[in-house]
Amino acid sequence: MEKIPSFSKNHDELSVGLHECGTANGVTTWDLRFKKPNAGDYLSPKALHTVEHLLATVLRNSEEKDNIVYFGPMGCRTGFYLLTVNLDYGKTLELLKKSFALSLSFKEVPGSKREECGNCAEHDLDGALCECEKYLEILEKL
Repeated sequence: MEKIPSFSKNHDELSVGLHECGTANGVTTWDLRFKKPNAGDYLSPKALHTVEHLLATVLRNSEEKDNIVYFGPMGCRTGFYLLTVNLDYGKTLELLKKSFALSLSFKEVPGSKREECGNCAEHDLDGALCECEKYLEILEKL
């Protein structure tokens, strides 16, 4: 089998930030890298799950909601993938800054009730908000 593109990148050379991975079939994949790969610091499973709920909710309710295809975690727990259409780097960066700032105002995890979530017991709002705040600081420097 051919190696998929994300496994073809040298992860020891990846840095935190926002990276465009490429566009296929009109869909652009964005790498929202919260943590440096293989550095021993990873998102906790509970915080990762909660960030997913927060940002998926905010992005799918944003002014660009029709351009959001998917938001979800990386299995390595160093960040997230955002799939979009019709958004360039500048628009994506501004959308993410607004979205992460808005996520910091949440007092509860959206979609975290038993009937809404397949793992409702595994959330950490405080941890997620801390990670969102750190990532927003990274975005503000870009």
